Amino acid sequence: MTTAEETEKVEETEEIEKVEEIEKKPLWIGIEEKLLELNAGELSGQAKEEAIQKIVGDLDNEGFNVSKSGGKMMQLRWAMDDMLTVGRPLMKDLNDAISALSLEDVINPYSATSNLIANLGETWEELKKVNCRLDLIQIMEETRLDLLVKKAKEMSENESIRYLIGEQVEREVIVVKLGITEEKLVEVEAEIAKEKAERKRVAEMLEKVDGKSDEEKVKHLITNNVTEELIVEMAEVDPAAITNAKKAMEEEIKEQERLAKEAAEKKKAEAAGPALEDITPDDMIDHIDSIREIMEFSEVEKEIRTMCEQSAIPQSLVDIAVSDPDKLDELEKKAEG
Repeated sequence: MTTAEETEKVEETEEIEKVEEIEKKPLWIGIEEKLLELNAGELSGQAKEEAIQKIVGDLDNEGFNVSKSGGKMMQLRWAMDDMLTVGRPLMKDLNDAISALSLEDVINPYSATSNLIANLGETWEELKKVNCRLDLIQIMEETRLDLLVKKAKEMSENESIRYLIGEQVEREVIVVKLGITEEKLVEVEAEIAKEKAERKRVAEMLEKVDGKSDEEKVKHLITNNVTEELIVEMAEVDPAAITNAKKAMEEEIKEQERLAKEAAEKKKAEAAGPALEDITPDDMIDHIDSIREIMEFSEVEKEIRTMCEQSAIPQSLVDIAVSDPDKLDELEKKAEG
């Protein structure tokens, strides 16, 4: 595309945007914006009429076609008369009132509009008209959006996106107002979706321990890898409850480890069989015979131990067989009496 074509395209875009802006702007606001540019103290006689005609020309150029409509001409003249009677333009009072609004004031645009009309309506009867009220509601919605964006821009990028999503601002508006990419918005939306899924999971787990003590609830959530922050929030417990539950769980784990160790030692002892002095003479003779048969089959200690274990030969005898096999004869004689 050539430079000339690019320039033409930009001008065409700007023209379209200008037309769209005019289409969105109500005539009464267009009139009040023109009156705001005037000095009310200098309007009298011929100067007043000249000002009206200039405004008519400006509004015609913007597409309002005031000169071709008697009704629109009368609307302009009435607005001019109201301004001269009050001594200042309506738009000045309107702009001052809007600029003084905080985010809390416009959380509900409908209530904010009612308050604005109540404050300015006695001076400006025009604002009490139905069509003006609808326009003012839109202004309040735009003011609310501007204040939301202003607050969001004071936050980190992720926090600002989350904030506007939470305030139900449209996706396209978030991208434009914060100057972020669609990919970034999708990334944050995915994080939020993941967090919502986790909250749902935690809520379901809490249902299973409904009616239980705080300690039991906390233990259940910790066991299922729920973060401490979410436990405090969703289980509605004091952080101290988490500390206490962890301590109790540590003691339980220690006790479980102790019992497991005892069980393992018992199992090992059972597998090892009786001590040497506890083996009966008859059993001693039978075991020694079995050991000799095994040792004839293999001289490898590991293989001997494995086969002895399979034959349920006491560990005490196996240890002697692999370390001092000659002692087996002595034990055998002693068992035979």
